[in-house]
Amino acid sequence: MGFDGLMVSVSGVRGRVGEALTPEVIATYAAAFGAWASRNGNRRVVVGRDSRVSGPMFTRIVHGALESVGCTVIDIGMAPTPTIQLAVEHHHAAGGLGITASHNPIEWNALKFIGASGLFLSAAEGAEMRALLETGIPRATWDELGHIERDDDAVARHLEQLLALPWLDVDAIRAARFRVALDCCHGAGSVIMPQLLTELGCEVYAINMEADGKFHRPPEPVAENLGELAALVKATQAHIGFATDPDVDRLALVLDDGVAPGEDYTLAFAARTVLKHRPGPVVTNLSTSKVVSDVAAEFGVPFQFAKVGEVNVAIAMRDAGATIGGEGNGGVILPEMHLGRDAPVGAALMLQLMVEEGRPLSELVSSKPRYVIVKDKLDRPDAPLDAVYEALRAAFPDAVADTQDGLRLDWSDRWVHLRPSGTEPIVRVIAEAPSDADARLLIAQAREPLAALV
Repeated sequence: MGFDGLMVSVSGVRGRVGEALTPEVIATYAAAFGAWASRNGNRRVVVGRDSRVSGPMFTRIVHGALESVGCTVIDIGMAPTPTIQLAVEHHHAAGGLGITASHNPIEWNALKFIGASGLFLSAAEGAEMRALLETGIPRATWDELGHIERDDDAVARHLEQLLALPWLDVDAIRAARFRVALDCCHGAGSVIMPQLLTELGCEVYAINMEADGKFHRPPEPVAENLGELAALVKATQAHIGFATDPDVDRLALVLDDGVAPGEDYTLAFAARTVLKHRPGPVVTNLSTSKVVSDVAAEFGVPFQFAKVGEVNVAIAMRDAGATIGGEGNGGVILPEMHLGRDAPVGAALMLQLMVEEGRPLSELVSSKPRYVIVKDKLDRPDAPLDAVYEALRAAFPDAVADTQDGLRLDWSDRWVHLRPSGTEPIVRVIAEAPSDADARLLIAQAREPLAALV
C-alpha cells in the first residue's frame, strides 16, 4: 500500500495535512501500529499530541483506529514527546503514538511510533509494523473493541522525575533566582516549561505561549529563528534564553549576551554538567559539532558517533552504557531520565551548569575553542546519491570517510556530512571548520556533484 508524498522514516510517518497526510493515512497507520504493538497481548497504547491545528482532529481519528484493533487507549492530551515516552514506561504500555511533526513547518503533521521500551521503533520494528499494511490489519470484532482512558498526570510525573535527579541541586538553583527568557513558539512547551522554571525559582519572561499551533515563524529552534528571543534576553537582562520546538524534545539557547551560539552548544553544555557527576561515554550523531567531542576529551571519557535519528543514538547509548548523549540539534538524552530527547531536562542541566560555573555561559563559550558550523539543504534529487558520495570521496582522498549514514568526510580540524533527510524531502549538507569561510567552502564543494542531480 503506497501513499504518495508521505515521508516514512525511523521517526514515523509525516506529510502535509490535506495532501500526503489525510485522515485515511492517519487511520491506516494508527491501526497498523495498534495491531502490531498489541500482538503479544498487551493492548495499552499511550496517545499524546503537540499543539498543531490538525492535532485534535487526528487525535479523534487515532482513538477510533486504535479501538478498531482492540486497544485500550491512554490519552494524555497535549504533551511533549518525551512526556509521551515516559508515560509509555509508566503505564507499562505496549507502545505510544505521538501526533506531532516536531520542527516541521506549520502545514505538516505526523505520527511518531514509540515501542514498549519508550524508544522510537527501530528500522526493523518499523518494517515489521508496516508489513501489516500489505498483509492486512486484523480488526477487532464488536465484542473486542477497545476503549479510551484519560491520564491527566503525565506532565506532572515528568516534572517530578526530573526534579528528583540526585545531582540536580534544586535548592541552589532556586537560590540563584535566574532570570530566564522563554519562547515556546506556540507549541506544547507551554504545558511544561513555565512550570519547570517556576519550580526552579526562576523569574520567567515568556513569549509565544499560546499553544494554538499557529507558528508565527519557522518552528525549528535554529539561531536564525531566535531573533525575538534574543531581543527579549537583552530587554530583560536575562541570564539565559530557552527556545523549544513544538513537541519539546529540542532546546536551543540564547546566552546572556544575546547571542544564540547554535543548538550544538545545548548538548555540549549538558555533557559538561553531567560528566562532572557521572563520568562515562558520550554518544552523538554524525552531524554534531566538535564542541561536544571536545568536552568528552576534556573529561577523558569515550566518545562515539551514531547514525542520525533519535532511536539510532538511543540504541547506541544503551549499547555503550553512555552517561549522556543526544543530537546536535538541541536534543539532549539523559539515560537517568529515559533514552529520549528531552528539552526540560536540557533546561535543568543548563541552570545546574550556571550554578556550578558561577559565571555567565557566554564567558564559558569564549574560553573554549570555537568552530563555525554551517547547515545547508537542497531539494532531494530523484536519482540515488551513491554517485555523489563517490565523486566526493574521489575529490577528497585525504579525508577519513564514514559511510554509516550518508557520507561524512573528516579532517583534523573540519568535517562535512551529506545525507538525505528522514523527515523532509531534502538533502542536508552540514560542515564545520575553524572559520565561516572554510565551512562554507566545504558546503560549496559538497553541493557541486549534488546540484548536478537536482
